[in-house]
Amino acid sequence: MYLDSPSYAAVPTDQCTVSDQRIDVVDESPSNERDCCPECDDVPLVSDDTETYCPDCGLIVEDAGLDHGPEWTPYDEAERRRVGSPVTPMRHDWGVSAEIGLFRDGHGRELSAATRARLHRLRRWNRRARFESKADQNLAHGLGEIRRIGGALDLAEGIQEEASQLFREAQSDDLIRGRSLESMASAAVYAVCRRRRLPRFLDEVAEAARVDRGKVRLAYGVLNRELSLRIPPAMPADFLPRLASSVEVSEQVRERSAQLCDSDAVIDLANGRKPAGVAAGCLYFAGRELEGFGAVTQEQLATAARISEVSLQHVWQALQDRELPVWSAESSNSSTEIERGLP
Repeated sequence: MYLDSPSYAAVPTDQCTVSDQRIDVVDESPSNERDCCPECDDVPLVSDDTETYCPDCGLIVEDAGLDHGPEWTPYDEAERRRVGSPVTPMRHDWGVSAEIGLFRDGHGRELSAATRARLHRLRRWNRRARFESKADQNLAHGLGEIRRIGGALDLAEGIQEEASQLFREAQSDDLIRGRSLESMASAAVYAVCRRRRLPRFLDEVAEAARVDRGKVRLAYGVLNRELSLRIPPAMPADFLPRLASSVEVSEQVRERSAQLCDSDAVIDLANGRKPAGVAAGCLYFAGRELEGFGAVTQEQLATAARISEVSLQHVWQALQDRELPVWSAESSNSSTEIERGLP
């Protein structure tokens, strides 16, 4: 017994016949009712690629429709391929390698003991066949270190991908020979952070990489010199938001510190000094100047900027001897309201 195609107009509802070879199914609702909203009167439904809904009341009649689009990812018709996982430079094989499961199949069913043993052998041979040479093994290890460092520093995936691409360029130019993979991986991460003007310290990158700070600095110098990265110099304004958030200063102190960091006097003062130390000095100077808005201690700022308290005092004393722009509460409040779009 099988179900044949329904005949909607030939057989009435009360005359449906059931036999051993045929079952006639009849839809009781007229065609015009199926095309209209069940909640509204004579309002036709609208269908798109994902759902069918009423344009008047917004009732969704059907959803999760079939995607009738193409199955290939490239836009070039000559390179049409089946859809799979996206390629990424963070994997040595660009993310197109096979992944063999452990305990369940694709439908979620548990595997038998014999099947698990067979898959264990397949995984072992798959690991052996993944690398064609020693260079592939070094590349996989270096990219794995970049992903680990990026996860420890809470970096975005785009930064990790850019650091992975930089590590690939270093390997293709034979810059990794004679140097540790960990130091080159951490140097690639630090170089991308510097190129994107992210407030990351060399010490914290070395701590996350578990490599000596001197090796990371030497590897960064090699990448910057040999690959001509053209990294812009770090400015105190780059570290100011991070330091202000770590010590939890008020909004007025943030604005005054930003005004100081953008001034020509502070930019000249930053030559030959650590930019984070100059930013910490601007925060301390603004906190002392605006006593009613909450001051910060030298110990908090020195710890956040990874400098000594003596260095912070020297920056603060140098700021006192320079001609700095004048700050007024009225101008700050008016500028803040303009930025926020307030009347």
